[in-house]
Amino acid sequence: MYNALYFPRSAEQQLLKIIERMPAAVVVGPRQIGKTSLTKTIRNQVGKKSIYLDLERPDDLQALNQLEVFAENNLDKLIILDEIQRHPKLFPELRSIIDRNRFPGRFILLGSASPSLIRDSSESLAGRISILELTGLKLDEVSPEFDFRTHWLRGGFPESLLANDIEASDEWRSDFIRTYVERDLPELGLKANPVVIQRLWTMLAHLNGQTLNQTKLANSLGMSPPTLKTYINFMEQAYLVRQLPPYFANVGKRLVKSPKVYLRDTGIGHTLLGIQNQRNLLSHPNIGASWENYVIEQLFAIKPRWAELYFYRTQAGAELDLVITRGGIPKRSVEIKFSVNPVLTKGYYTANDDLKIDKRFVVSPGERSITMKNGVKLVSPNDLHSIFE
Repeated sequence: MYNALYFPRSAEQQLLKIIERMPAAVVVGPRQIGKTSLTKTIRNQVGKKSIYLDLERPDDLQALNQLEVFAENNLDKLIILDEIQRHPKLFPELRSIIDRNRFPGRFILLGSASPSLIRDSSESLAGRISILELTGLKLDEVSPEFDFRTHWLRGGFPESLLANDIEASDEWRSDFIRTYVERDLPELGLKANPVVIQRLWTMLAHLNGQTLNQTKLANSLGMSPPTLKTYINFMEQAYLVRQLPPYFANVGKRLVKSPKVYLRDTGIGHTLLGIQNQRNLLSHPNIGASWENYVIEQLFAIKPRWAELYFYRTQAGAELDLVITRGGIPKRSVEIKFSVNPVLTKGYYTANDDLKIDKRFVVSPGERSITMKNGVKLVSPNDLHSIFE
C-alpha cells in the first residue's frame, strides 16, 4: 500500500520548490509527522549529493563544532540538519555562512515545533529561509486506500493511520501522548508538571469545538488564567491544539470574542477521550464535536494562501462554524453537521445574512455533493477542495 517513507505527499513538491529558490528551508511539525521521511525522498531529487546530520546523535553533533569549516568543505552538497531546535545558537552562524556563499538549496533544517525554533530562525535568517509546516496525512493523500471514517478515527499521523489494526493504532497514539507529555514538551521548553499537562490536554479534548473559558478551565486545574494561557499557547505552537479566532464584523451585534479550541489531530483526541474503535466513536456524546474538528483540520490543511478561517457567533444565537475570508472580507461560510440530512437553523441563515455571504456550504458524512434549497451546497468530505474553488 505504502513504502517505508510516510509523509504528506503534497509537501514533497512544496519543499522542492523552496530549495530551488531559497538558501535554506525550515520544515517544522510535531514529532513522528514525517519530516525525516520527507527529506529522505527529497535527497534523491535535488540533483546533487546531500549530507544528513541528526543533532540528537553525539557523533553527528561533533561535526558541527566548526560549522563554518564544515559548510565550506561541503559547498557542493545539500546539508540537512535534523532536530535543529535543540541548538538555536546555530542560527546566527548559519546566517553568516549563507551570506558568504548565497545560492539556493544549501540547507534544510528540521525541527519539532517549538516557540523558539520559529522565532530564532525567522529573526536570524530573515530573507534567507522559507518555513514549511508539515501536517498529518490528508484525506486526499490516502484515499482510496483509506476512507474518511478510518482517517477520522485514526487521525493523520502516519504510524497511527497505517498501523496493522485499530488496537495497534490506539497503542501508538497512547505512547505518543505519554512521550510528548513526559519528554518532548519539556525538551521544547514547556516548564510544567507533566501530570498537569496530561490533564489539560485531556480536558481540551472534552472541550473540543467549544469557546474557551480560560478562567473556568484554569480554576478546574488549580492554576491562574495567565499560566493556563501560557500553556495553551505553547501547545498551539507545538501543533497539538488550535485556537480558532472569532470573526469580528461591524454588524451592530454583540459578538462572542473568545476563541474556539480544537485538537490538531482527531486520532490523538479520540485516544484522550478513551475512544478505541468506530463503535465507541459513533456512540460517544462528543461525536459531533469530533466530526467538526476533523473537517476543520482538513480544510486548514488544504486551504489556499488567500483563505483566512474564523468562526462567527453572536450572543443572540446567530452562528457559523467557519467563515472564510479573503483580504478580511467574508467570501464563504461552512457549516459542519454529522448528518446526511442536515437541518439548518434560523441562526445559520441570520449569520450568513449578517455577513452578506452568498457561497454557502454544509459538510456532512455523505458520499456525494449536491445542491440543497436556497443554493446551499452539501459537500462530502471527499470534495472539500470545492469549497475554495
